[in-house]
Amino acid sequence: MSLAERAPHSLAQAQAGTLLRVLTVNTHKGFSAFNRRFILHELRDAVRATSADLVFLQEVHGEHQLHAERHPDWPATPHYEYLADSMWPAFAYGRNAVYPEGHHGNALLSRLPIRRWDNRDVSEAGTEERGLLHAHIDLPGERALHAVCVHLGLHESQRQRQLQLLCGLIGELPADDPVVVAGDFNDWRCRASGTLAGCGLRPAFAEQGGEPRSFPARWPLLRLDRIYVRHLKVTLSEVLNRKPWPHLSDHLPLLAEVSL
Repeated sequence: MSLAERAPHSLAQAQAGTLLRVLTVNTHKGFSAFNRRFILHELRDAVRATSADLVFLQEVHGEHQLHAERHPDWPATPHYEYLADSMWPAFAYGRNAVYPEGHHGNALLSRLPIRRWDNRDVSEAGTEERGLLHAHIDLPGERALHAVCVHLGLHESQRQRQLQLLCGLIGELPADDPVVVAGDFNDWRCRASGTLAGCGLRPAFAEQGGEPRSFPARWPLLRLDRIYVRHLKVTLSEVLNRKPWPHLSDHLPLLAEVSL
């Protein structure tokens, strides 16, 4: 039985910090591959079905006035709020790309309280806007969990500089605090893990023979999406490659279960 099909663990386990489900998905701005259909409503149902405690979203719309006029079922709230619904009471949004019609970026949804968050601009001139969304999440006993939602650039040199900035952020955190870093790394050459090992991060899929193939969703060949952890034990991890996921984005989501 896959992790996604297992009976969901209780909210009490998440609140106790003993077991957390982590999901990362590139939402493709709420559209299916090749932008053929607006499927945000289906995506919300699929995300809810995972019973994830922490959801890392990339390419999520905060606003788009033209799409709102063209699609009758476009939500009245920002997409990250719509996806959070009543299941994830805490959320944070990092606006990366801004244009006349609106903006999009990364978002974090959490079943646990978010004490504070910040969005670091790691964009470079002449390239797509990128950011690192860092959230400080409260655990019982005055403990903290740090979650960083990542969307890196398309060019190798750009990614390497952004990975160094990510390592710099990790280096600023208390050395004993647990950390989850997840998102779309665009690291098709699979070089990120070596760099991130230098700042104490290890891949959640290390026991499965390497990084998972997640792109394109219907015929995954490239290993673009990642989950990394520090001071956390990965109990299970998997690529969500069964229906309906291949139809909900151009990336397949990753799901992992971690414990302190």
